[in-house]
Amino acid sequence: MNTTPAWTKPVPTALLVLADGTVIEGQGLGATGAIEAEVCFNTALTGYQEILTDPSYSGQIVTFTFPHIGNIGANSEDIEDLNPTARNGAVGAIFKADITDPSNFRSAEHLNSWLKSRGIIAMCGLDTRALTVWIRENGMPNAVIAHSPDGQFDVDALKEKAKAWHGLVGLDLAIDATSGQSSQWDEKPWVWNEGFNRNTAGAESIHIVAIDFGIKRNILRLFSGLECRVTVVPASTSAEDILAMNPDGIFLSNGPGDPAATGAHAVPTIRTLLDTGIPVFGICLGHQILALALGAKTAKMHQGHHGANHPVKDHTTGKVEIVSMNHGFAVDGETLPEGVEATHISLFDGTNCGLQVTGKPVFSVQHHPEASPGPQDSHYLFRRFINLIREKRGEAALAE
Repeated sequence: MNTTPAWTKPVPTALLVLADGTVIEGQGLGATGAIEAEVCFNTALTGYQEILTDPSYSGQIVTFTFPHIGNIGANSEDIEDLNPTARNGAVGAIFKADITDPSNFRSAEHLNSWLKSRGIIAMCGLDTRALTVWIRENGMPNAVIAHSPDGQFDVDALKEKAKAWHGLVGLDLAIDATSGQSSQWDEKPWVWNEGFNRNTAGAESIHIVAIDFGIKRNILRLFSGLECRVTVVPASTSAEDILAMNPDGIFLSNGPGDPAATGAHAVPTIRTLLDTGIPVFGICLGHQILALALGAKTAKMHQGHHGANHPVKDHTTGKVEIVSMNHGFAVDGETLPEGVEATHISLFDGTNCGLQVTGKPVFSVQHHPEASPGPQDSHYLFRRFINLIREKRGEAALAE
């Protein structure tokens, strides 16, 4: 018989220790151990597995503002990183409540066991609303998340570890998130009751070379769904090697870390590619690095944009789209040089969310048009890119 009074607080088996010395207690989930990272919050109601496997979240602990996580369980279809063995994606997760038992026909595994297998340290039982408010007021903090089933922690050592961590500024994480070698992609978008079909595009189909800074699978699926032949290459691939593949279009992918740090080695390559006149399309980190290559600057954001409910206006169409966002750095719209114009803007805070080069087939967006946060408002951007290629080849355009 359990004689512990109902009002007794359970022994904490997880801690979130902020760089300022704040200690937040909770119950541990997922993997054990301790790791330093930046804490952000995500406002999406669904897609927790896609979020946790998005390589753009490398080096971050994701606080989920939606309180009930886990009812879909986990499966092999909702993973977004291209190379799961590299453990790309979030290193930590914070939930309001304990993980919900799965109740979905697509579930293949309980979320908690999946977190363990991915090496993601998680915790629950804390006030995520209060933590989110703290981040909004103070910015995304450096922290350590720790999970010890016996509840034994060296709190002073954790405080020192959190205080000493250098943070994401100046950190090139894309070099670790990228593919180890070139590969071909032919998986099409998921179809209800059919799963993922293979692309059967012929030899004359459009050839896209995607530079992988931490690319998401659904980006590749949408290209393949437009009958493109897709070659994925590591971030370190030279412009000469890319051009030797005879691409019709070049894609700059999303990815983690400080764009200025990744740009130190990526910008010269991109500038060489831009000089060829081959159409170029960038998303997220790819947008930021393209901006750097064109002469603009990037900056660290206060709280970043992380969620699936962000309104963005496309000035080229006048339409407002509800999009998925995941970035802690942004292009400084005031630094766009002559000949480069802003195309998209966040209606939350006015930050730059897209650009295009005047008179050239080059454009990019900050948000994730492949993520489909309910509606597929931004899928037209993939067709816009294909149409730039088709125009260059003298072919009829697709309907956007």
